[in-house]
Amino acid sequence: MSATISQDRLFHRCPLGCSNDLQTSAITLTEGPLLRCAMCSQLLSSCTRGQYELALRKWDTSNGTTPAVQSVARFQQVTERRLRYALRLRGRLFPPPLRLLDVGCSSGALLAVAAKLGFSPSGVEIASKAAETAQRAGFDVFCGLLHEARFADESFDVITAFELIEHLNAPRLLLNECHRILKPEGVLIINTPNAASWTASVMRECWDGFSLSSMGGHVSFFSPRSLANLAGQCGFRVERLETRRVRFAESHQVSPIMYRILKVMGEVLNIPASLLNKGHDMLAFLRKM
Repeated sequence: MSATISQDRLFHRCPLGCSNDLQTSAITLTEGPLLRCAMCSQLLSSCTRGQYELALRKWDTSNGTTPAVQSVARFQQVTERRLRYALRLRGRLFPPPLRLLDVGCSSGALLAVAAKLGFSPSGVEIASKAAETAQRAGFDVFCGLLHEARFADESFDVITAFELIEHLNAPRLLLNECHRILKPEGVLIINTPNAASWTASVMRECWDGFSLSSMGGHVSFFSPRSLANLAGQCGFRVERLETRRVRFAESHQVSPIMYRILKVMGEVLNIPASLLNKGHDMLAFLRKM
């Protein structure tokens, strides 16, 4: 069923360029039913532009997305693993230090890890308070949108965009600009929730990945299929795409006993979910063609 059109709605067409009308899905959130592109299966928020802009303010704090104290070690471990894989894809072709750009760098947590690994890191961040924190830490961070930074063509070896693309109402603009400023054979790493995951299928509107307000502006929900489609449109090929993690409930949604049971079930399904691209945490390494 085609979605009822509201003039103030953020999405009227699929942002990946599909020509089909958007349809309403069976998943209903506070803002209304999620919209679905019949051609590429992209899911989209039915929020208004005002709701979207208000939600984006969540991350404009001096701490930004700085990991909590108990999560710092895990964040560093995961980030190092991702960047080392990018080095394997890229490192032998160019002498160090490789130039890295973190788009949506917030207060600079990833930039610090990249610097320790030997990258020459820079960042772009639209939230001014978070950007100022990164700048005070000594990092080269532009406050604004990526295209406003006006980087020269072929400036970077690696670009990271972690937990960013789901916030964008025009993701093709981002990938096209990344393509322009990456060096030949450069690597773009994207991390985003997987809307085709078992977690999303089971939790539906209860999944925080779909939440506009609690996640600070999640509006565009990718699957492995739609992300690969976008990458191809913008001149990238998928070198590696992986998904991980399965969750069936949050601790506050069910009894403690049921939560423990569902948590064990999710852990058991982690391996098959990874093999079938059904985990809810999606990571893609894209190479510039």
